[in-house]
Amino acid sequence: MSTRGVIYVHSAPLAVAPHVEWAVARVLGTPVRLDWSPQPAEPAARRTECTWTGRPGTGAEFAAALRVWPMLRFEITEEPSPGADGERFMFVPGLGLFRAATSANGDIQLGEDMLRHLIATTRGHEGLAHAIQGALGAAWDAELEPYRYAGEGASQTWLTRVG
Repeated sequence: MSTRGVIYVHSAPLAVAPHVEWAVARVLGTPVRLDWSPQPAEPAARRTECTWTGRPGTGAEFAAALRVWPMLRFEITEEPSPGADGERFMFVPGLGLFRAATSANGDIQLGEDMLRHLIATTRGHEGLAHAIQGALGAAWDAELEPYRYAGEGASQTWLTRVG
């Protein structure tokens, strides 16, 4: 069974770009050459994106492989597959890694236990609204948005996991 997703490296120092390629290659089990372009939101940085196919859980492997470079800004999506929810990972310096389950259309899903916990542990409407924003990864979205916008129209590379 396989799934697919996208890796968006929104910003990486030029010197780290080869290390990102090696990390992606280790997860896929095959050599990788990504198409890097300047990141207008951070002139000294580069950006790339690639679509991948692999078994469910590959998105988490990419996130684990890339989070070792705390200066990266990246986002990884994995589409749902039979028996597995989709996932979205976001990494921002200073905030760390955010992970959430996603629906078929990519929306972040908050489970009933999470909602019950938020309702039970927060006070007032403002507190609940703040807690829900946190559970949805709003801080990561706010940090990544200028980098996403700056990358519109960039080329994309297609990758497939071996074995």
